[in-house]
Amino acid sequence: MASRPRTKRTAPPPKRRSPKKRASSATAAKARVAKRAAATAAPGMVEAALAAFAHEVRTPLTGILAISDLLATSDLDERERRWVDTIKAGAEHLASLATLFVDAAKSGATGAGVRQDLFDLRALARNAGDSLAGRAAAKGLRWAVDISEKLPALVVGDPVRLRAALENLIDNAVKFTEAGGVAFGVSARRGAKGKSKGKVGVAFVVSDSGIGLTLAEIKRLFRPFSQANVSIASRFGGAGLGLSSVKQIARAMGGDIVIAPRRGGGTTFTLTVTLARAKASQSAGAGGNGDMPQASTRALRVLSVEDNPFGRVVLNTILTELGHQAEFIGRGEAAVERIAGGDFDAVLMDMVLPGIDGIEAIRRIRSLNSPLGRIAIIGVSGRGDDEAASRMAGADAFLVKPVSPRALATALLEAIRHAATAT
Repeated sequence: MASRPRTKRTAPPPKRRSPKKRASSATAAKARVAKRAAATAAPGMVEAALAAFAHEVRTPLTGILAISDLLATSDLDERERRWVDTIKAGAEHLASLATLFVDAAKSGATGAGVRQDLFDLRALARNAGDSLAGRAAAKGLRWAVDISEKLPALVVGDPVRLRAALENLIDNAVKFTEAGGVAFGVSARRGAKGKSKGKVGVAFVVSDSGIGLTLAEIKRLFRPFSQANVSIASRFGGAGLGLSSVKQIARAMGGDIVIAPRRGGGTTFTLTVTLARAKASQSAGAGGNGDMPQASTRALRVLSVEDNPFGRVVLNTILTELGHQAEFIGRGEAAVERIAGGDFDAVLMDMVLPGIDGIEAIRRIRSLNSPLGRIAIIGVSGRGDDEAASRMAGADAFLVKPVSPRALATALLEAIRHAATAT
């Protein structure tokens, strides 16, 4: 049988991708590069976006809180005053949430940016207690507030983040309680750490008779964006971000948070922090007991550099109530020119402005040689992180939005006194 002639086998030529497929592959490669670049830039971009968001949110919140404070001084009946307290508590909580979200966006945000400011601990505790009482009353719940008389008055720590943590716990207690009551207590904490020289331990206890939690649910609560369970999330809402941030704040302030089931149903949250006792010189400089500070001996002419129309209305209302005269301008460079040709006692300088920002505007104002002496400058921002740069540029005082009448009056006094001694 004749054999078949052998045929030489060769490897098939490589398949060439069509121009269309090559273009698709190149596009995919570019997309991967862009994705990696976006991932690298994302933390900074998110932080910047949330910081801008916080600044814009705090401007209307300043108005809500300021008008609430002014209404509270009016002749209101008990029901109307409770409404005002509820509005104020809601605005303060929104301001606290803005701070928490900005902190959460920062890379390595565990305790980042904790400040060391002198503040009235008793006043902070009373305000938090009023917040709980107002929310509970609005929902028809019983409430109780117990603030120890042994609590020190002036301490050094971060009142903004501490209040934000407390507002989160209070909000949860009221939200998850449909019947019964909620309670808030503050006391000096026992133990070696709280007794150390120059330090004071403080325990804040928030308890409720609400839905209660199992041990497994309690463990899940401290995970970011986690709720106790799906049914709770769908029934009561919330992103689950709060308690994770509260734990970060507590640990950054030398304490912690503990959750325990409450006998008879409900939950008890115990937040502990360690604060520094105010030095004698700080206590003497603070003066007063938390009431509205005395107005200056004369009416002040104040230039407010604020480009937001709503913010202008609010600041004008507060300054007028304090007995001062206000003039407004919207750009930093224009403010420098106005101060060079005008006679002002103080400047309220917003940090975020069209054109040059508030920091640069403060520098330019300080470069002026005014025959009238050094003008008092107060930096204003929705970010507490701007304070250091503001003071370094030449500001005499600093305000974090939302601005209350009391805070503005205090800042004006501080700025006027500081400018006088620096002349």
